[in-house]
Amino acid sequence: MMTKQVSDLLKIQYPIIQAPMAWLTDAKLVAAVGEAGGLGILGPNAGQDELTSDPVETAERMRQEIIKVRQLTDRPFGVMVATPRPGERIADNVFTREMLKMLFEAQVHYFAVVGSVNAELFDLIKAHHGLIIYRALTPTVADAKQAESLGADLIVATGRDEGGLLPAREYGTFTVVPAIVDAVSVPVLAAGGVNDRRGVKAAFALGAQGVYVGTRFMVTRESPLAKSAKQLIVDSTYDQVAEVSLDQRSITTKLARQFAQAFQQPSRRMNMDSKINQAGGLRPAMRLGNLDEGIVEVNTGIDTIHDVPTVAELVERLMTD
Repeated sequence: MMTKQVSDLLKIQYPIIQAPMAWLTDAKLVAAVGEAGGLGILGPNAGQDELTSDPVETAERMRQEIIKVRQLTDRPFGVMVATPRPGERIADNVFTREMLKMLFEAQVHYFAVVGSVNAELFDLIKAHHGLIIYRALTPTVADAKQAESLGADLIVATGRDEGGLLPAREYGTFTVVPAIVDAVSVPVLAAGGVNDRRGVKAAFALGAQGVYVGTRFMVTRESPLAKSAKQLIVDSTYDQVAEVSLDQRSITTKLARQFAQAFQQPSRRMNMDSKINQAGGLRPAMRLGNLDEGIVEVNTGIDTIHDVPTVAELVERLMTD
């Protein structure tokens, strides 16, 4: 049964959050999620199809995307912030430093904090009256408790069923969600393999009070995912998905098959993420539509993705009986 705790906290209609996927969010998608009653989040390289390695330009690009969102909707939305490396100060991480400076100037209120727990970052966001949605890349009970103690308002419990960068530990959504729910008192969002109403109901049955959805939002009309990649996901099944590194899986595009074969060789397993990054990561296939030249990351439940609805249609399917 749906509760109102997440909705009330985020000032949205439904407890559904669109995950901040690298390259695959923009103002149009985020605004559409907000208009449909959820919370959209701008992720890395939001609205871009070319990479910049300049931290000031990276922050300025995000500022422009924030402006576009506000031109399209007056509903709440968030922006992702990657945490510094463990033990690293924010002053020494120029990308995080410049992004935070811009976000505080832009009076962003919702922060999707992704990575290791960082007390300095949490304190800064709280000092600027921000709301923290915390997601560890590999969730643990200890991290969840620490994040709560430092002021996290919501915690994402991500199973290895997810798309994107996979947790390092081999546990699924059905394992990690109740473990985190039992460990903390703040609301928990379930992530990993939630593509239809059945997945949402399962998340609530496990104790989650909301869902954090990536792959299914990619396959909507407003998503900046390339049309060819959207169709590939609709046409594919999990039988056509393979692990291409220790923490990435892909539909078996031409390049993904090569990566998957290399990944089976023990001497090459640890270097696969580097090889994928050298090939452009998600950008060639998922953002630009060159399917033979890249990978297409998805969650384990793609057999349940059969069409490309509008965001409003998708949210209604997921959130209403």
